[in-house]
Formats: sequence, structure tokens, C-alpha cells
Amino acid sequence: METQIEKRIEIAAPVSRVWQALTDSRQFGEWFLVKMDGPFVAGQPVAGQITHPGYEHVRMEIVVKAIEPETLFSYTWHPYAVDPKVDLTKEEPTLVEFRLQPIAGGTLLTVTESGFDKIPSDRRAEAFQRNDGGWAQQVKHIQAYVSKTS
Repeated sequence: METQIEKRIEIAAPVSRVWQALTDSRQFGEWFLVKMDGPFVAGQPVAGQITHPGYEHVRMEIVVKAIEPETLFSYTWHPYAVDPKVDLTKEEPTLVEFRLQPIAGGTLLTVTESGFDKIPSDRRAEAFQRNDGGWAQQVKHIQAYVSKTS
């Protein structure tokens, strides 16, 4: 089984605008559909309430790993953490990386989520499948968000 998801999308906006949509926790929440409790700070955990219909009962918790201006934003989290009865605190989180590159006509955004091989086998396939589909949607969400707010 693959242990990494990668999605790429070209966004017709400058890197600085895409960067803002990624790293300003309020703007991130608008396209990711989560109301974050606070700002993104490297090395710090932050949580938020999912606002996606059907998942409003879920809280998203991340630990920001890197904020390298206009190049890399990354965090760790527990993928497909939707069942409140499952204790994920002992599970190794996956790493999500957003990499930005200037291209003719805008920005190439590459989203990578790695570390699925460390997830317990009873959750691994579904978490991978759900997040693979989820990231396919989320890159379209940020593209649409940036296009409409630029």
C-alpha cells in the first residue's frame, strides 16, 4: 500500500496570496471548513471545530511544524479522526506539507501527506482512502477561495 498522498494544483494567483490563504488560520478555515481557535505558530498545537456539513461534531487538532515564508507550511495530525470513541493519542500522526512554487501565471501548490505506514492496520486503508479523496477536494477549495478573494 502507498504510504503517501500527493496532490498538485495550479492557482492563478501570486505565491504571496496563496501563502496568506494557507497560513492565516482564519482564511485557512474558510476554505478548509474549520473554525480554528487561534493562529498558526510553528511548534504549537492548535485546534478547531469542523464546519463541513455532517462533521460539525468533529474537532480538528494539529501541531504546526514549519512555517517557512512563501515556501513551506506543515503540520502533523491524526488522519480521518472522526470517531470520538477512538483514542488516537497513542497513534503516530501523519505529516501534511503544503509547498508553494511560483510558476508562469501563478502558483503551483503541492500538498503531501505522509506517514500512513505508521497508522494501525485496522484504520490505515480507510484513513488513506478518505484523505486521498479529501485532499483532492481541498486543493480545489483553496483554488476557488483564492480566485474569489484575490
